[in-house]
Amino acid sequence: MKKMLVLVLVLVAAAAHTFALNPSDYKAFYKLNNKAAQTALIGYIDADQEQAAFLQHVFNVTEKEIKAAVNTENEVAAENVVNYNLRNTKCILTEEQYKKYIVFVNVYLNDENKFALLSDNK
Repeated sequence: MKKMLVLVLVLVAAAAHTFALNPSDYKAFYKLNNKAAQTALIGYIDADQEQAAFLQHVFNVTEKEIKAAVNTENEVAAENVVNYNLRNTKCILTEEQYKKYIVFVNVYLNDENKFALLSDNK
């Protein structure tokens, strides 16, 4: 599990490492605050109402802080927001739900490249 998290963090950091901070690098975290994406995610990970409410809060904060980081072109702040999102969702969800969440985020991150990372789910 730790290897998966490290891999995701490395990939997010690599995607964010550009000459100028690009909002599309964080599109997955923008989309998570979309009602349709949240509904799909909640159904996919089978979250209960309490988890859904906590996730909604995390996604709201994530979107707000990502926008602020992008507007100021602060790459470190953007990476910190991504870490905030991952740490908080890990606390809210069960281990199995978190693995599904990581897969969901990876699919969104890599959608343009038509490539999705595989989880260690079997």
